[in-house]
Amino acid sequence: MSTTTADAPGAPAPAAPSAFRPPNLALTTIGLALASFMQVLDITIANVSLPTIAGNLGASSNQATWVITSFAVSNAIALPLTGYMTRRFGERKLFIWATFAFVVASLLCGLASSMGFLVAARAIQGFVAGPMYPVTQALLISIYPPAKRGQAIALLAMVTVVAPICGPILGGWITDNYSWEWIFFINVPIGIFASLVVANQLRGRPEKLETPKMDYVGLITLIIGVGALQTLLDLGNEEDWFESTKIVWLGITAVIGLAVFLIWELTEKDPIVNLRLFRHRNFAFGTIAMVLGYAAFFAVGLLVPLWLQRNLGYTPIWAGFATAPIGILPVLLTPLVGKYATRFDLRILASFAFMVMAFTSFLRSGFNLDVDFQHVATVQLWQGLGVALFFMPVLTILLSDLEPHEIAAGSGLATFCRTLGGSFAASLTTWGWNQRTTVHHAQLVEHIPAHDPTMQQTVAALGNGDVQRGALMLDQMIAQQAAQLGFNEVFHLLGILFLVVIAFVWMAKPPFAAKMGGAASGGH
Repeated sequence: MSTTTADAPGAPAPAAPSAFRPPNLALTTIGLALASFMQVLDITIANVSLPTIAGNLGASSNQATWVITSFAVSNAIALPLTGYMTRRFGERKLFIWATFAFVVASLLCGLASSMGFLVAARAIQGFVAGPMYPVTQALLISIYPPAKRGQAIALLAMVTVVAPICGPILGGWITDNYSWEWIFFINVPIGIFASLVVANQLRGRPEKLETPKMDYVGLITLIIGVGALQTLLDLGNEEDWFESTKIVWLGITAVIGLAVFLIWELTEKDPIVNLRLFRHRNFAFGTIAMVLGYAAFFAVGLLVPLWLQRNLGYTPIWAGFATAPIGILPVLLTPLVGKYATRFDLRILASFAFMVMAFTSFLRSGFNLDVDFQHVATVQLWQGLGVALFFMPVLTILLSDLEPHEIAAGSGLATFCRTLGGSFAASLTTWGWNQRTTVHHAQLVEHIPAHDPTMQQTVAALGNGDVQRGALMLDQMIAQQAAQLGFNEVFHLLGILFLVVIAFVWMAKPPFAAKMGGAASGGH
């Protein structure tokens, strides 16, 4: 491995990246935050527009799901490569070019005239989006003075929460009032503004670069293993899991690919993904807490709007409005959390956050089909209190014992694990809900005396004299009740999972800001 720097013999050593301050800190922060908001928003903005996109491009609904899957797979592959790319290109340059490439990919998505072209453009968009969030986090930490780095992390945490909430609402509104292409075109001015601002404000930021050798075995096994696993998780429910030959082969490929990847990366002298970061206690347990906490949080964000539409008959827009209050308290409390959180033991704040989210999950486990909009929105609002205190403390804990040059790589690896946790949560919770719905449906049907004269009269009355129509209506009522019981059980388990996460939070040890306070994450 050769190291390249711009230093001339006898020249003074460049200032450390942590000592660099942009001319306008507020403007730089806005540019970085907008880029991350745009990138996280695009994970969910296309979800509600898939039927429209499929119709306009002459594709089936199954083909349209690849608009989501292609982004998720390529994004999952790119995230753990962040550390290698920052060493090779530097954080400033990587951010600028990734953001600009995201703009180009978004433009291609909007201009797509076929489903195949759109899926390919989304795959490119997902890949270049991979390093954007981790590098944004590293740059924010580096440009803020030690006393204010908590505010920078809290700001990014708010983006993580609010953007996925805004995605379906904004996507639905744009599709209904304009056309689906504009869910991608809106990225163009935002991305150009963000990349130009950061390029100008961080000009002259010192970065020590390397030219590490390419770990081809690690790269190939990462692409094969993670690509197969992410595809399996995205298509599992649709393909009936391991009843499908496709899923079986994806599972075998994922296991072999990831096994070779792990063995190789742990024994390679200069791996493309530095798994040795898990030697740091706080990073290891903080990442576990982040993955489990985010998986449960992601499951809530997925199941509640799905339940509102399936069981209560909400439209996608109104389901979005009912769930949106979860973002109110994080927005309002972010400045306070960022400013004052480090005065407390961050494990206490994170524990309180998970207790609040467990409490709201247990409240949802008592929902029924008569619950009104206000009650759903109120529970979402209270969960926002837990969310406001979740991301910033846990992020700070997991980054706290990394060396300054490890922060970008650590952030990328933790974000990859978090994203994979969300994918597992999406697949397993919807599968679990469907399974429990089937079980409860069978149990409820068993208690109906089909040959009882009174029951036959009731069925006929339901159909206004038409027994067949009445039987169909009764079956629909039973299906709704079965789905509600399954929903309640899933949320009871999610409540327990939130409480379990607290144990991992307390396995981390203070101090939680020592190394981050002493330096930031410049290029290695």
